[in-house]
Amino acid sequence: MTDDTDHKQKMQARQAEQRKKVAELQDPEKGLVLVHTGSGKGKSSSAFGVIVRALGWKQTVGVVQFIKGKWKTGERQFFDRLGDVAWHTMGEGFTWDTQDKDRDIAAAKAAYAKACDMMASGAYDLIVLDEINIAMRYDYLSVEEVIAGLDARDKRTGVILTGRNAKPELCDYADLVTEMTEVKHPFKSGIKAQRGVDY
Repeated sequence: MTDDTDHKQKMQARQAEQRKKVAELQDPEKGLVLVHTGSGKGKSSSAFGVIVRALGWKQTVGVVQFIKGKWKTGERQFFDRLGDVAWHTMGEGFTWDTQDKDRDIAAAKAAYAKACDMMASGAYDLIVLDEINIAMRYDYLSVEEVIAGLDARDKRTGVILTGRNAKPELCDYADLVTEMTEVKHPFKSGIKAQRGVDY
């Protein structure tokens, strides 16, 4: 048997196995809950990539940003120009910038109230709750109230929750959890954030 023939037979067997697995899958007929967490970069960027995918299918998309505040980013400018995403930036900046826990809690509660209204409305196929995991990490929001809001969402609405240190209860609840792992970061080599790459 030649290498080509052997390879073809292996790939045919793999193809048959994969097709069998796919045939057994079921559509839950509901929006899924995805969590992007971990110490590495790319959590929000990945969520914004999913937004592009959803828009490609003419789906309706919303974003509620926790924490980041009015920081000017490339993705916000892009989606503002595109005009197809309901975008709400409701944080007041990084947690070390405000230095006012009561104010941070109030901002997180207002942002989550907006998110809950959007999730329950039935108007969205996808909503990204950007950096909400940080709001839970600092106890600005409880994991119980976040899960209650997810439970109350419209059946069609999928949700992506981003930010490091996702609560274990949220990870248990989610349909998909991805953990970004930092291997190397330019910041640690004295390189500042780059426009178009980092923001």
